[in-house]
Amino acid sequence: MSPTTDDATPIQGFEQAETDRSAARAWRPVSDRKIRVGIAGQGVCRFGSAFHFQHHPNVTVAAVADLDSDKRAELATACRCETTYTSCEDLIGDDTLEAVFIATDAPSHARLAMAALQAGKHVASAVPAVFGSLEDADALYEAYRASGRQYMMFETSYYHDDLYRMREMYRSGALGKVIYAEGEYWHYFGTPLAAHESWRTGLPPQWYPTHSNAYYVGVTGGSFTEVSCMGFPSPIEHLKAENNRFGNPFGTEIALFRTNEGGMARMGVSWDTPGVGGERGRLRAERGTFYGDFKNSDHNDEPLPVITRPPLPPGVDAGGHGGSHGYLMSEFVEAILQERTPLVDIAQSLNMTVSGIVAHESALKDGELLKIPQYNL
Repeated sequence: MSPTTDDATPIQGFEQAETDRSAARAWRPVSDRKIRVGIAGQGVCRFGSAFHFQHHPNVTVAAVADLDSDKRAELATACRCETTYTSCEDLIGDDTLEAVFIATDAPSHARLAMAALQAGKHVASAVPAVFGSLEDADALYEAYRASGRQYMMFETSYYHDDLYRMREMYRSGALGKVIYAEGEYWHYFGTPLAAHESWRTGLPPQWYPTHSNAYYVGVTGGSFTEVSCMGFPSPIEHLKAENNRFGNPFGTEIALFRTNEGGMARMGVSWDTPGVGGERGRLRAERGTFYGDFKNSDHNDEPLPVITRPPLPPGVDAGGHGGSHGYLMSEFVEAILQERTPLVDIAQSLNMTVSGIVAHESALKDGELLKIPQYNL
């Protein structure tokens, strides 16, 4: 079941993608070990249960938490879990847990992720990694480096079918350097979305940049080095600066980034442009373009390589956000079992997030070109 708003309209992004059940026959476990996972947060989007930890054969959801008693009970039922906590901090203190999924409100992501890393747990976090704070980004990076544990941000665009194919082609050398990339995250908020302490209402668009920024960072593993960003004042009453907790005037922000390859990327985020919504992107590279599919004018008659996402474990749905939920969860679980760095690692997570924070600062300065901090493994 997809999460809905109060008027029963599905929340954008949570429309369920079709799962290829036949592909599960090709799935092979990487270990026979089970990981004890705690899930922190269910919320209005039912995010805690939406990534299907409870269906992975190598996972036991051993504890759940939510501040709201009804959501806590809903999460426990969905995950077939008997142990519940009234706070995420108490869940993080459970020494029987090996990993924690932080599915809470965005302002609490960094604080809870740092607490979990310091408690010796592997961490998966919903986006963004940090919330408008460069200081929190540095602190999270240092907490990760000191922990010896894995950290992964669940950026859903990474497993969109088109971005998955872009990344595989880039890794094979079929694209060459990316000269120009575009990413868009359009999510219309004509009415406020119920959320903890109204954190989404009037949010600076580029503080929530990862769905769009993934269309470069998620393809190349690279980063943005500088940015000039323009903002447009929102015409929607509840999004105006005087009516939101951030004093943010912009409902749409469009950033032009310089990439670490020397190329350019235009990344847009908007809350107040109705019509077609969602997350999408395109790119132009040295050896062709990818606008929905790959084109190379010199080799248009050559068949394109067949690139498909890996099989999911039996019983795990692809889920929402372009059918990415199950893939992100499986990648995190397998990274722990194989003792390797997960796909959306700490450096990529912070490089995607921090670039948006600096972009908003640029928009407040009428597009001033600003340098962006860099994170590396």
